[in-house]
Formats: sequence, structure tokens, C-alpha cells
Amino acid sequence: MSPARHRPALLLLGALSLALLAPAAQAQYKWKDSRGQVHVSDRPPPREVPDKDILQRPPSRNGKAQPAAPAAEASAPAASAPARQALDPELEARRKKQEQDSRNQQRADEERQARLRAENCSQARQQIATLDSGQRMVRITPQGERVVIDDNMRAADLQRARAAAEANCR
Repeated sequence: MSPARHRPALLLLGALSLALLAPAAQAQYKWKDSRGQVHVSDRPPPREVPDKDILQRPPSRNGKAQPAAPAAEASAPAASAPARQALDPELEARRKKQEQDSRNQQRADEERQARLRAENCSQARQQIATLDSGQRMVRITPQGERVVIDDNMRAADLQRARAAAEANCR
């Protein structure tokens, strides 16, 4: 047989396979916005769209399309939030995970800040103890020269160390 004879059968088979795939590509949500325009999308409508304005929802797990919200549910605004959460458990799970990650990150930041404060407190207390000891101290200048710390310099350093200790030792 010639390839020309098989062409109609191949075209028919290709068209049939495309027709079977088409329902999966169709939009699943249909809703009206505040201006009355109808929107169709494969993504859920924005949160500000009330349930009464959602005309069509995606098929549920059993393959049946969910009807638009009944009028009794639409009249109760408090009922719209739980209904929306029940419709998309995946979104709710992602939101909860994101909140948990945010709390974990905040806790880790607080722990890091506490460690830094404890380290700064320890260093400030060591500096105070060294300055209060009365030992002769030397400081190296940026030019590499040694300078003996006098009483005025010691008092200023002691004041800075005490301020650092007060800020970090709580």
C-alpha cells in the first residue's frame, strides 16, 4: 500500500488524540468580577471575588464538575472563607508551610541575635575587668607606634565598655 492511502487514517488518529487531550486543557474556573465581566481561567479567582460570583469550579477528584456556590452559601460571607479553604487543601497546606517556615526563620534570627548579644556582653565584661585592673596598657596606632593609655583614655574606654555591657547584658 502507498503512504497516500494511510494519510487519512493518520490524520483521523491525530485529530482523535487531540480531541481527547482538549478537555484537560480547557479552563476550569469561571467567575464574574466586580464590573460584571466574566473571566475563565485554569487558576482560581482572586480572593476578593465572593463565592456567589464564581460560576464554575474545576472538576472534583471523582471527575464531576462542582457547581457554582448555592445562594444560601453566597448570602453568608463568613461561610465563604471555609468553603474556599476546603476547595484547595494544597493551597492551604502551602500557606501553613510558609507560615511555619517564617516562624522558624524568625526563631533562628532571634537565636542568632541572642548569641551575638551574649558574645558582646562577655567581651564588654572582659574589657571592663581589664580596664579596672589598673595594669599598664598599650595601644598600637595605625602607623604601628605603641602608645601607653593614660587615665583619660582609660576612663573613655571604660565608659564605652560599660555602655556596651548595658546594651548587651540583659
